[in-house]
Amino acid sequence: MHKPVVREAEEKMKATVEATRHELSTLRTGKASLAVLEPVRVDYYGTPSSLSQVASLSIPEPRLITIQPWEPKMIGPIERAILEANLGLNPSNDGRLIRIPVPQLTEERRKELCKKAREFGEKGKVAIRHIRHEARETLEKRTKSKELPEDERDRGFEQIQKLHDHYIDEIAKSVSKKEADVMEV
Repeated sequence: MHKPVVREAEEKMKATVEATRHELSTLRTGKASLAVLEPVRVDYYGTPSSLSQVASLSIPEPRLITIQPWEPKMIGPIERAILEANLGLNPSNDGRLIRIPVPQLTEERRKELCKKAREFGEKGKVAIRHIRHEARETLEKRTKSKELPEDERDRGFEQIQKLHDHYIDEIAKSVSKKEADVMEV
């Protein structure tokens, strides 16, 4: 029975693609995106919290992010957390609302971000290859212990390879799309 091994490999590969897409979403393009702020953690009464847990986030304009803290005294800690996250963003506030203008990316910064996107993609591809390798090893072990006939193992190998090729392609498409978004002026 090679099907459970193939199914498990597919689930892991899907999760890897989603994780890679999530990482790619944190890269800043020239447009405002709340995903850019996901890595930011604010000290909320001694507990590191995400921005969405301490404030309302919105994008009123294509190049502007606004943050409305639930508590006015959180403005300072939120601004500090954004600056410490080193995202290249400069928040400003009027005492009630934090505004973050999203600057136009320089050509150099665009190239850096594309390089980072390719790194995320490569990391995802390596994980997919590793999942394929583990699944093939499992099938091989089951064949050696006579749990699985060789023809079943070979069918499993074939299915796992098809999954591998499909998910590697998904990651490549996601990286290409992100690079296109980043390079778009």
